[in-house]
Amino acid sequence: MGDVEIRPPRSEELAAVGELTVEAYRLDGLLSDEVGYESELRDVAHRAEHAELLVAVDGAAVLGTVAVVRPGTSYAEISREGELEFRMLAVAGSARGRGIGEALTRAVLERARQLGLGKVVLSSLDRMRTAHRLYERIGFRRLPERDWNPFPNITLIAYEYDL
Repeated sequence: MGDVEIRPPRSEELAAVGELTVEAYRLDGLLSDEVGYESELRDVAHRAEHAELLVAVDGAAVLGTVAVVRPGTSYAEISREGELEFRMLAVAGSARGRGIGEALTRAVLERARQLGLGKVVLSSLDRMRTAHRLYERIGFRRLPERDWNPFPNITLIAYEYDL
């Protein structure tokens, strides 16, 4: 990964983080017009107010991002007390294959350890196969009892990692 640094984004990077997130979801064919998720992905300022954001940067280039979410907050989907959740993991198309997604995921695990939490959970679109392989390689296990459908024809499957 060379000189890649994982850290909170700077205010001047928020717009780039939003565009990177939309680009990553679009590259993977994960945006659906009827859901309106693109505007939520692009609204990094709102996300930064309600979640902890991390970015992977190489010099001035933002290569990836993830939102770290606590239970009971507006971005929480499946987390419960004692768990940390993450969402909107995205890696720029130009940075794929460099280990950015894994580094961001491991940073979330480290953040949960720092907070003294026992588990990290996430929901992932059922067709995000590359992400599922990453999570499973790191040690996440399926959590099928928390799978859910936020919209008709959209299935999110759950994973957990015990710390």
